[in-house]
Amino acid sequence: MLAGTLLALVIDDEPQIRRVVGNALTAAPLVVPGAPEEDGLAVRVLESGTGRAGVDLVAAEAPGLVILDLGLPDMNGIDVCREIRRWSAVPIIVLSARHADTEKAALLDAGADDYMTKPFSTVELLARVRTQLRRARADHREEAAVVTFGDVAVDLQRRRVERGGALLHLTPTEWALLRTLVGHPRQTLTHRQLFHAVWGNAGGDAQQYLRVYVGHLRRKIEGDPVRPRFIQTEPGVGYRFEPDGTMPA
Repeated sequence: MLAGTLLALVIDDEPQIRRVVGNALTAAPLVVPGAPEEDGLAVRVLESGTGRAGVDLVAAEAPGLVILDLGLPDMNGIDVCREIRRWSAVPIIVLSARHADTEKAALLDAGADDYMTKPFSTVELLARVRTQLRRARADHREEAAVVTFGDVAVDLQRRRVERGGALLHLTPTEWALLRTLVGHPRQTLTHRQLFHAVWGNAGGDAQQYLRVYVGHLRRKIEGDPVRPRFIQTEPGVGYRFEPDGTMPA
């Protein structure tokens, strides 16, 4: 027995890409990591060949997932992403033929949750979909009072961090940076997003500031700050908190 149905919307002007993505999503029930096998989701797929029709479908059907291509005939995919994000928190995974780090950063700043470059593997696509569903499910739960990873415990309500049972001293800036990262597990946050979350509208070189303070944090919470497990760098884009300490391939 399946736990429910996930409505997914694929926005792409290439019918063959829509077909490939749709077939991948519907081939077998989607099981969110950490959920019982019997909680697998059946997937129903909606398709749109244009950005405007895609935005209208999001508004009308409220899908639980959007797969978005950037190269649309009527509007830029980044603009589609920004429009959806104005009023919806639906997970958005972008498919793009563009590889530049600056463009990936612009996508994430526009509200995309993840991106994949074409050509893509359907196995990897499904893994990224499951990650987004897990994150969306977690976002609906009450914020955990204590986040643990490795031998570190972060008490978000008491603003207290322990490592191996010993209290760690963090500066207010280090605390704000750590809280922001642990609040978005497994999600790449761009330099701009992190800088705004920690320093607000202050001016300055975001990458340089973050390089310094991420270095401070790594020395306090990582076993090997040179090869960090929990705060990982996305070169040219930003940083990602990996609570499981999974090293990049």
